[in-house]
Amino acid sequence: MNAPLDLDPLIARLRSCDTPTVCNAIEVAQGRRGFDGFTHATMQWSGPVDARIVGFARTAKIAGRVPPSEPTDVIRARRMEYFRAMAAGPRPAVAIVEDEDGEAAIGAWWGEVHAQVHSKVFGLQGAVTNGVMRDLGDMPNDFPVLAGKIGPSHGFVHVRDIGTPVTVFGMQVSEGDLVHADRHGAVAIPPEVLPKLNAALDVLFTSEEIVLGPIRDGTVTLAEFEALWADFEKART
Repeated sequence: MNAPLDLDPLIARLRSCDTPTVCNAIEVAQGRRGFDGFTHATMQWSGPVDARIVGFARTAKIAGRVPPSEPTDVIRARRMEYFRAMAAGPRPAVAIVEDEDGEAAIGAWWGEVHAQVHSKVFGLQGAVTNGVMRDLGDMPNDFPVLAGKIGPSHGFVHVRDIGTPVTVFGMQVSEGDLVHADRHGAVAIPPEVLPKLNAALDVLFTSEEIVLGPIRDGTVTLAEFEALWADFEKART
């Protein structure tokens, strides 16, 4: 039996990478192009420009355009169950919340209160949602939110499901998946590439340096560039 993979060094390294780099590295690890396990939309980012979210997914589904049909005590009990679920599980963790209202979503689950609670009480690294966020001036910088849109109201937002697979703009996520997100979008890292991802990052950076290194060092002529690019093409995925 293989020993469990120690992901702590990889997670630390992923915090130094942007999400496009992680997408490229996944393709290097898979040995082919065509990986599409990322968000397929332009999204809104609440955090600092260079902030990143890296963590194991804690999943849920919400809605908020119309009032819930269930009794108030049932809705409140499910909300508390959601809070307990977000506080559980491996760390670091990130909330991945699908708004079932989709493009019609109006109810902001993410604002100052929930961001502070999920950060300071539950210890989460951030959140990714296709839904709405608000309170941008009051959101904590250490809990970035990547959302589908910005809006002023919480509508009738309520929890519908907890811990099941979710989809956020085409990115399918199961609870426990390792997710990377920044201002570009989010990506769910396939579990099977995790043992290969660190080496894939090495290959990616080495291949890019074939072109970028000489450019940083000084002027590159067209003839020199053509030779460099040929070497880069041989090295890239």
